[in-house]
Amino acid sequence: MPVYPVYVVADDTARREFVFALDEGLRFLPNPEAPNPAERRYAERVAWQRLHQPEFRARVILAYEGRCTVCRLRHRELLDAAHIISDRHDRGDPIVPNGLSLCKIHHAAYDRSLLGITGDGEVRINAKVLDEVDGPMLEHGLKEMHGGAILQPGRRVDRPDPDRLDERYRQFLAAA
Repeated sequence: MPVYPVYVVADDTARREFVFALDEGLRFLPNPEAPNPAERRYAERVAWQRLHQPEFRARVILAYEGRCTVCRLRHRELLDAAHIISDRHDRGDPIVPNGLSLCKIHHAAYDRSLLGITGDGEVRINAKVLDEVDGPMLEHGLKEMHGGAILQPGRRVDRPDPDRLDERYRQFLAAA
């Protein structure tokens, strides 16, 4: 997998070797292979943050009663509010019908099109993943979910929008 940009941060002419940094921050260290205690501290970075995310998360997690819609996990600290249609999209509104309460593993799988959800709420797992042989997390955490129904919020107004689910499911199919 190509990684760029890279930075030459050290040059050992006697050994005819270079040291490359894959992170821009490392290029400013005098010796990136052996940083001193001050250089090992965390750096502050500027990042984009969705201003609506804390409220969106709270409303979605509440609608699903603190459970993952796929596996029913009840640990709120391990749950995310996932957008069905990305918030970068015109229809990616931060509203509960455009959200799903997903545990970290199912959120990551959903975002990477390893897991899809049909408009009628059926969980589908990418065929390549179904064919893989791996450990218990793959078997029980993903493969066993294939064909199951998602947990629906109790209130009808909070249920995921079938049209949004279908749109996102078509993206899942195209990625496969």
